[in-house]
Amino acid sequence: MFSFRLGEHGTDVKTEVIAGGSTFLAMLYIIPVNAAIMSGSGMPFDALVTATTVMTIFATLVNALWSNTPVAMSVGMGLNAFFTFGLVKGMGLSWQSALGIEVVSSALYVLLTLTPVRRWIVESMPLDIKRAVSAGIGAFMAFIGLEELHVIVHSDATLVKLGDLTQAPVLMGLLTLAVALGLSIRKVPGAFILAISLTTLLAWATGTAPLPEGIVSMPASMMPIVLQADVSSVLTLSMVPVILTFLVADIFDTIGTLTGVGLRAGLFSQKDSPQLQKSIEADAVGTMVSGFAGVTSTTPFIESAAGVEAGGRTGLTALTTALLFVLPLFVLPFFKAIPSFAIYPVLVIVGAGMFSELRSIDFGDAATRYSTFFLVLGMPLTYSITDGLLLGAMVFVTVRLIEGRVRENGGMLLLAAVGVVLFFFL
Repeated sequence: MFSFRLGEHGTDVKTEVIAGGSTFLAMLYIIPVNAAIMSGSGMPFDALVTATTVMTIFATLVNALWSNTPVAMSVGMGLNAFFTFGLVKGMGLSWQSALGIEVVSSALYVLLTLTPVRRWIVESMPLDIKRAVSAGIGAFMAFIGLEELHVIVHSDATLVKLGDLTQAPVLMGLLTLAVALGLSIRKVPGAFILAISLTTLLAWATGTAPLPEGIVSMPASMMPIVLQADVSSVLTLSMVPVILTFLVADIFDTIGTLTGVGLRAGLFSQKDSPQLQKSIEADAVGTMVSGFAGVTSTTPFIESAAGVEAGGRTGLTALTTALLFVLPLFVLPFFKAIPSFAIYPVLVIVGAGMFSELRSIDFGDAATRYSTFFLVLGMPLTYSITDGLLLGAMVFVTVRLIEGRVRENGGMLLLAAVGVVLFFFL
């Protein structure tokens, strides 16, 4: 029988179960948020609710039993927004082709997890550029969130402008944003799902949003989106940068989150920690299955820190979280009735959190300074994580060439700069 070795980790069953519940509340928001974002691509909302929940359960269970760490996993924020707004709405791909990109990048992720190439990708890109990538994705997410809330709207004269803040849905969205910010700053467990629920209840009470047709129901079928990935349509040279962007973003997201949670839990203290490697392998398994299940990559969730703060130290915390995620499968009518203005503020706050990585960047280096500027602004302004990343890589390598220091660091960026020539010019 599997043993979580609670004694070795200085914990007990009660502490682990409470910690698992804390993680569950902290990340429950991902179900309505991911379903709302990905359904913008034309995918059925009901199936996405089930698929998101099932993949959360699956990936978290794999990690709990394989790595014995208190890390929960679910469909990651960032790539889901890029999937809908970058690939489908931006590039005009079908959602089936976008899932094909997910499947191909996931297969590469699994292969790289088993080889030294993953280490090379992580170590060859300067730390400050990794932070800039996180900040750029955060800016892109926040921009999408504000646009969907109609706080920012289209303008023929200036491209974008401030929307009409007196409209009821906009005011409700700003209320959700304020409540979520307040609860997050005060470190209230489950801040996002509480803010979403409070605004939704207010919207129902005031008639701003229609009441749900019910609360409890049987889980919706995943079959409309399962095994629908169109891989053959994306096996072209023009899709290579997009696939690599998915791959690199997934790797950095995984390593960054595991490092952050691990520091708080006292895990992964060794440079080549077996638990860290096993968590990466568990994430690779979840990522590989995600595209076939009809969602974007699973990734470790930083909200796992809520469980760690509550004392969680082993896989029993993650196992508890996974089991609790069975409950949302049976409340589809509630999720369907949540208005979008109660959901998209979460995208803004998560994006703002990622954007704060800029505070740690050393802007004294010219290549870092200018590439960060183009990378962070490039992602929201081009409406593409891929284009922003490639612009940043091109500027970094260009400055290094001017300085005569191109061989110093940034092997991954040099490769990306070659991609710029192929993708933008050829």
